[in-house]
Amino acid sequence: MATQAEKADSASAAIDFDKNGGVVAAIAVDYRSHRVLTVAYMNREAFDETVATGRACYFSRSRNKLWRKGEESGNFQIVREIRIDCDADAIVVAVEPRGDGAACHEGYESCFFRKLDAGAWKVVDERKVDPAKYGPNYGHQKKPAG
Repeated sequence: MATQAEKADSASAAIDFDKNGGVVAAIAVDYRSHRVLTVAYMNREAFDETVATGRACYFSRSRNKLWRKGEESGNFQIVREIRIDCDADAIVVAVEPRGDGAACHEGYESCFFRKLDAGAWKVVDERKVDPAKYGPNYGHQKKPAG
C-alpha cells in the first residue's frame, strides 16, 4: 500500500511544472459554492505538501518560499478535491475555507471582489474581516517604487 508521500510523488509527476518555470497556476475555488477564491501558484514541493497534509500550500513567487495558507491569519483551506487541466500545467483546488472565511489578504471572501461597471472597477463584496487584525506585516508587501 502506497504512503501519502508516494501518492503525492506519483500525482506530482503528472504535472508539467517545467513549462512555466517550476510553477503551475493553482485556482482555489470554494468546494460548496464553486466561487473562485484566489489564483495562486504551486511548485512541486507545495503540491506534494498539499496532497500529504490535506491543507492548501502554495508557492509565493514574490517571497520565493512556500506559503501555507492561513499560517498567519488562521484562514486555512481544507482540500476536498484537486483537478488538473488537459495540458497538465494548471490545477483547480476545491477547498473548504476555515477561520474568518477570508481567502483574500484584503479581508474579502474572494480576491475577486471588484467588478468592472461602466468602465470603472467597483467593490461589490463586503469585507469579512479587517486584515489589520492579523498584524502590520500581514499580506502582500508593498512593491518598491521605481
